[in-house]
Amino acid sequence: MPLEIREPAPLEPGTLRVIPIGGLGEVGRNMTSFEIDGKILIVDCGVLFPEEHQPGVDLILPDFSPVRDRLDDVVGVVLTHGHEDHIGAVPYLLKLRADIPLIGSTLTLALVEAKLKEHRIQPYSLTVKEGQKETLGPFDLEFVAVNHSIPDALAIAIKTRAGTVLATGDFKMDQLPLDDRLTDLREFARLGVEGVDLFLVDSTNADVPGFTPLERSIGPVLDQVISRAPRRVIVASFSSHVHRVQQVLDAAHSNGRRVALLGRSMVRNMTIAADLGYLKVPEGVLVDYKKAGDIPDDKIVYMSTGSQGEPMAVLARMANLDHQIEVGEGDTVILASSLIPGNENAVYRVIDGLTKLGATVVHKGNAKVHVSGHAAAGELLYCYNILKPKNVLPVHGEYRHLVANAKLANDTGIPEANTFLGEDGTVFDLKDGHVTVAGQLDLGFVYVDGSTVGEITEADLKDRRILGEEGFISIIIVVDASTGRIISGPEIHARGFAEDDAVFDEVKPKIEKALADAAQNGVRDAHGLQQIVRRTVGGWVNRRLRRRPMLVPLVIEA
Repeated sequence: MPLEIREPAPLEPGTLRVIPIGGLGEVGRNMTSFEIDGKILIVDCGVLFPEEHQPGVDLILPDFSPVRDRLDDVVGVVLTHGHEDHIGAVPYLLKLRADIPLIGSTLTLALVEAKLKEHRIQPYSLTVKEGQKETLGPFDLEFVAVNHSIPDALAIAIKTRAGTVLATGDFKMDQLPLDDRLTDLREFARLGVEGVDLFLVDSTNADVPGFTPLERSIGPVLDQVISRAPRRVIVASFSSHVHRVQQVLDAAHSNGRRVALLGRSMVRNMTIAADLGYLKVPEGVLVDYKKAGDIPDDKIVYMSTGSQGEPMAVLARMANLDHQIEVGEGDTVILASSLIPGNENAVYRVIDGLTKLGATVVHKGNAKVHVSGHAAAGELLYCYNILKPKNVLPVHGEYRHLVANAKLANDTGIPEANTFLGEDGTVFDLKDGHVTVAGQLDLGFVYVDGSTVGEITEADLKDRRILGEEGFISIIIVVDASTGRIISGPEIHARGFAEDDAVFDEVKPKIEKALADAAQNGVRDAHGLQQIVRRTVGGWVNRRLRRRPMLVPLVIEA
């Protein structure tokens, strides 16, 4: 049940105000603001990808309104890792104030700086690593190594005079990580001994029992699938999943195949990762996509984007025969990623399309070709027992994930009164180890639609859905301005209807009668007449055709 909108009271000195701006009740748009003594620290600034009921939308941003008028008070943006749902909205925030300092690890900043370059923004950035400490205004920061599906991820300990907050970012506890970089539980334990007053913890897999499988378990499966593939292999993954790309490169190399990277973001991100040493490319294994067609089909692997069924990504275009690479009989397609909630239908449509073209599609449902980057319930229990935080705020997940995470906290002895469930815009105040819910802001979705940001509204999306699902009817009528008598029309045009336009002959007399009645009652203005036409046609279409199309009546006075 949505929380009641309630403006928080002015912030008292020495109190830390925490506002999750995005990432609660959704997997994406991660952004949290921390304010104390007039200064603001932001952790992460990510995007959410649109679902089917948001047609035409490219990206969804956090609602910056809690900080939009306070940007001069922002001391920095700390980025936990380089995934789009944590860094993708940074360019849009920096367009409001370009010199906000960005703080993050080497790979994270390299990925975000490449993105900012496309927006022609030169950021001020500070590179940090695990074990490092930095002070930004009233915030003392400590950075802790955590393991995730991208290298160089960090948890952030935020120390203020109001108390200590630990934000995990996205993490898991892979005990044999590909890059030998473990989640630093010794640091977690040290922070726990010092006292963690509020724990912001990743909830994405909180409802999954046990432990997340090892990344290393994927390599042999990929090797086996590639070794048995009779023709081309196409692997789809997130464009920033360095570990998965590493495994594909290794498996291709061991099977005597070359690898071509497909998709602008995949090429950009993997070039950065290789240049910085996070991606180890076997000698001679990479080949430019333009030259890959000269290599025999049984000697090539394509590494592409599109594992979530995105309509404009490489894999969906292949399924729709809208790509230079035409998938056919004997090809093998591997979807090496989890399904983000809300993307299921789009992904299965791509799988069906590829299967119809004759490809063998291997995915998480029929082979172990992916493991999650998020801690499952067993790992989260370890965290709670190691840290013993005073208060817990589950973040990063849909509401069922947040509830499951809160129950895990309660199972380890953290009182329900100290476990907080919120949504985007819930305001939490921390002081002397105590957390209170101070209010609820009214935050919405900010849509990126082509070159426009924030101009598209829910009403616009509703119109688009109606156009797509119910069709469109225009009614053009010319009336005498002095008498209201119809001079020409009604002329009716419909789109998205199976019926012939002749079916609308039945409603024309009803329109004429409604307008004649309106003229007798003294209705002369075009707007009033258009509303009468809208009601008359809308009621008839609903009763006769069982449809609720978009109606555009146009009454012209002559």
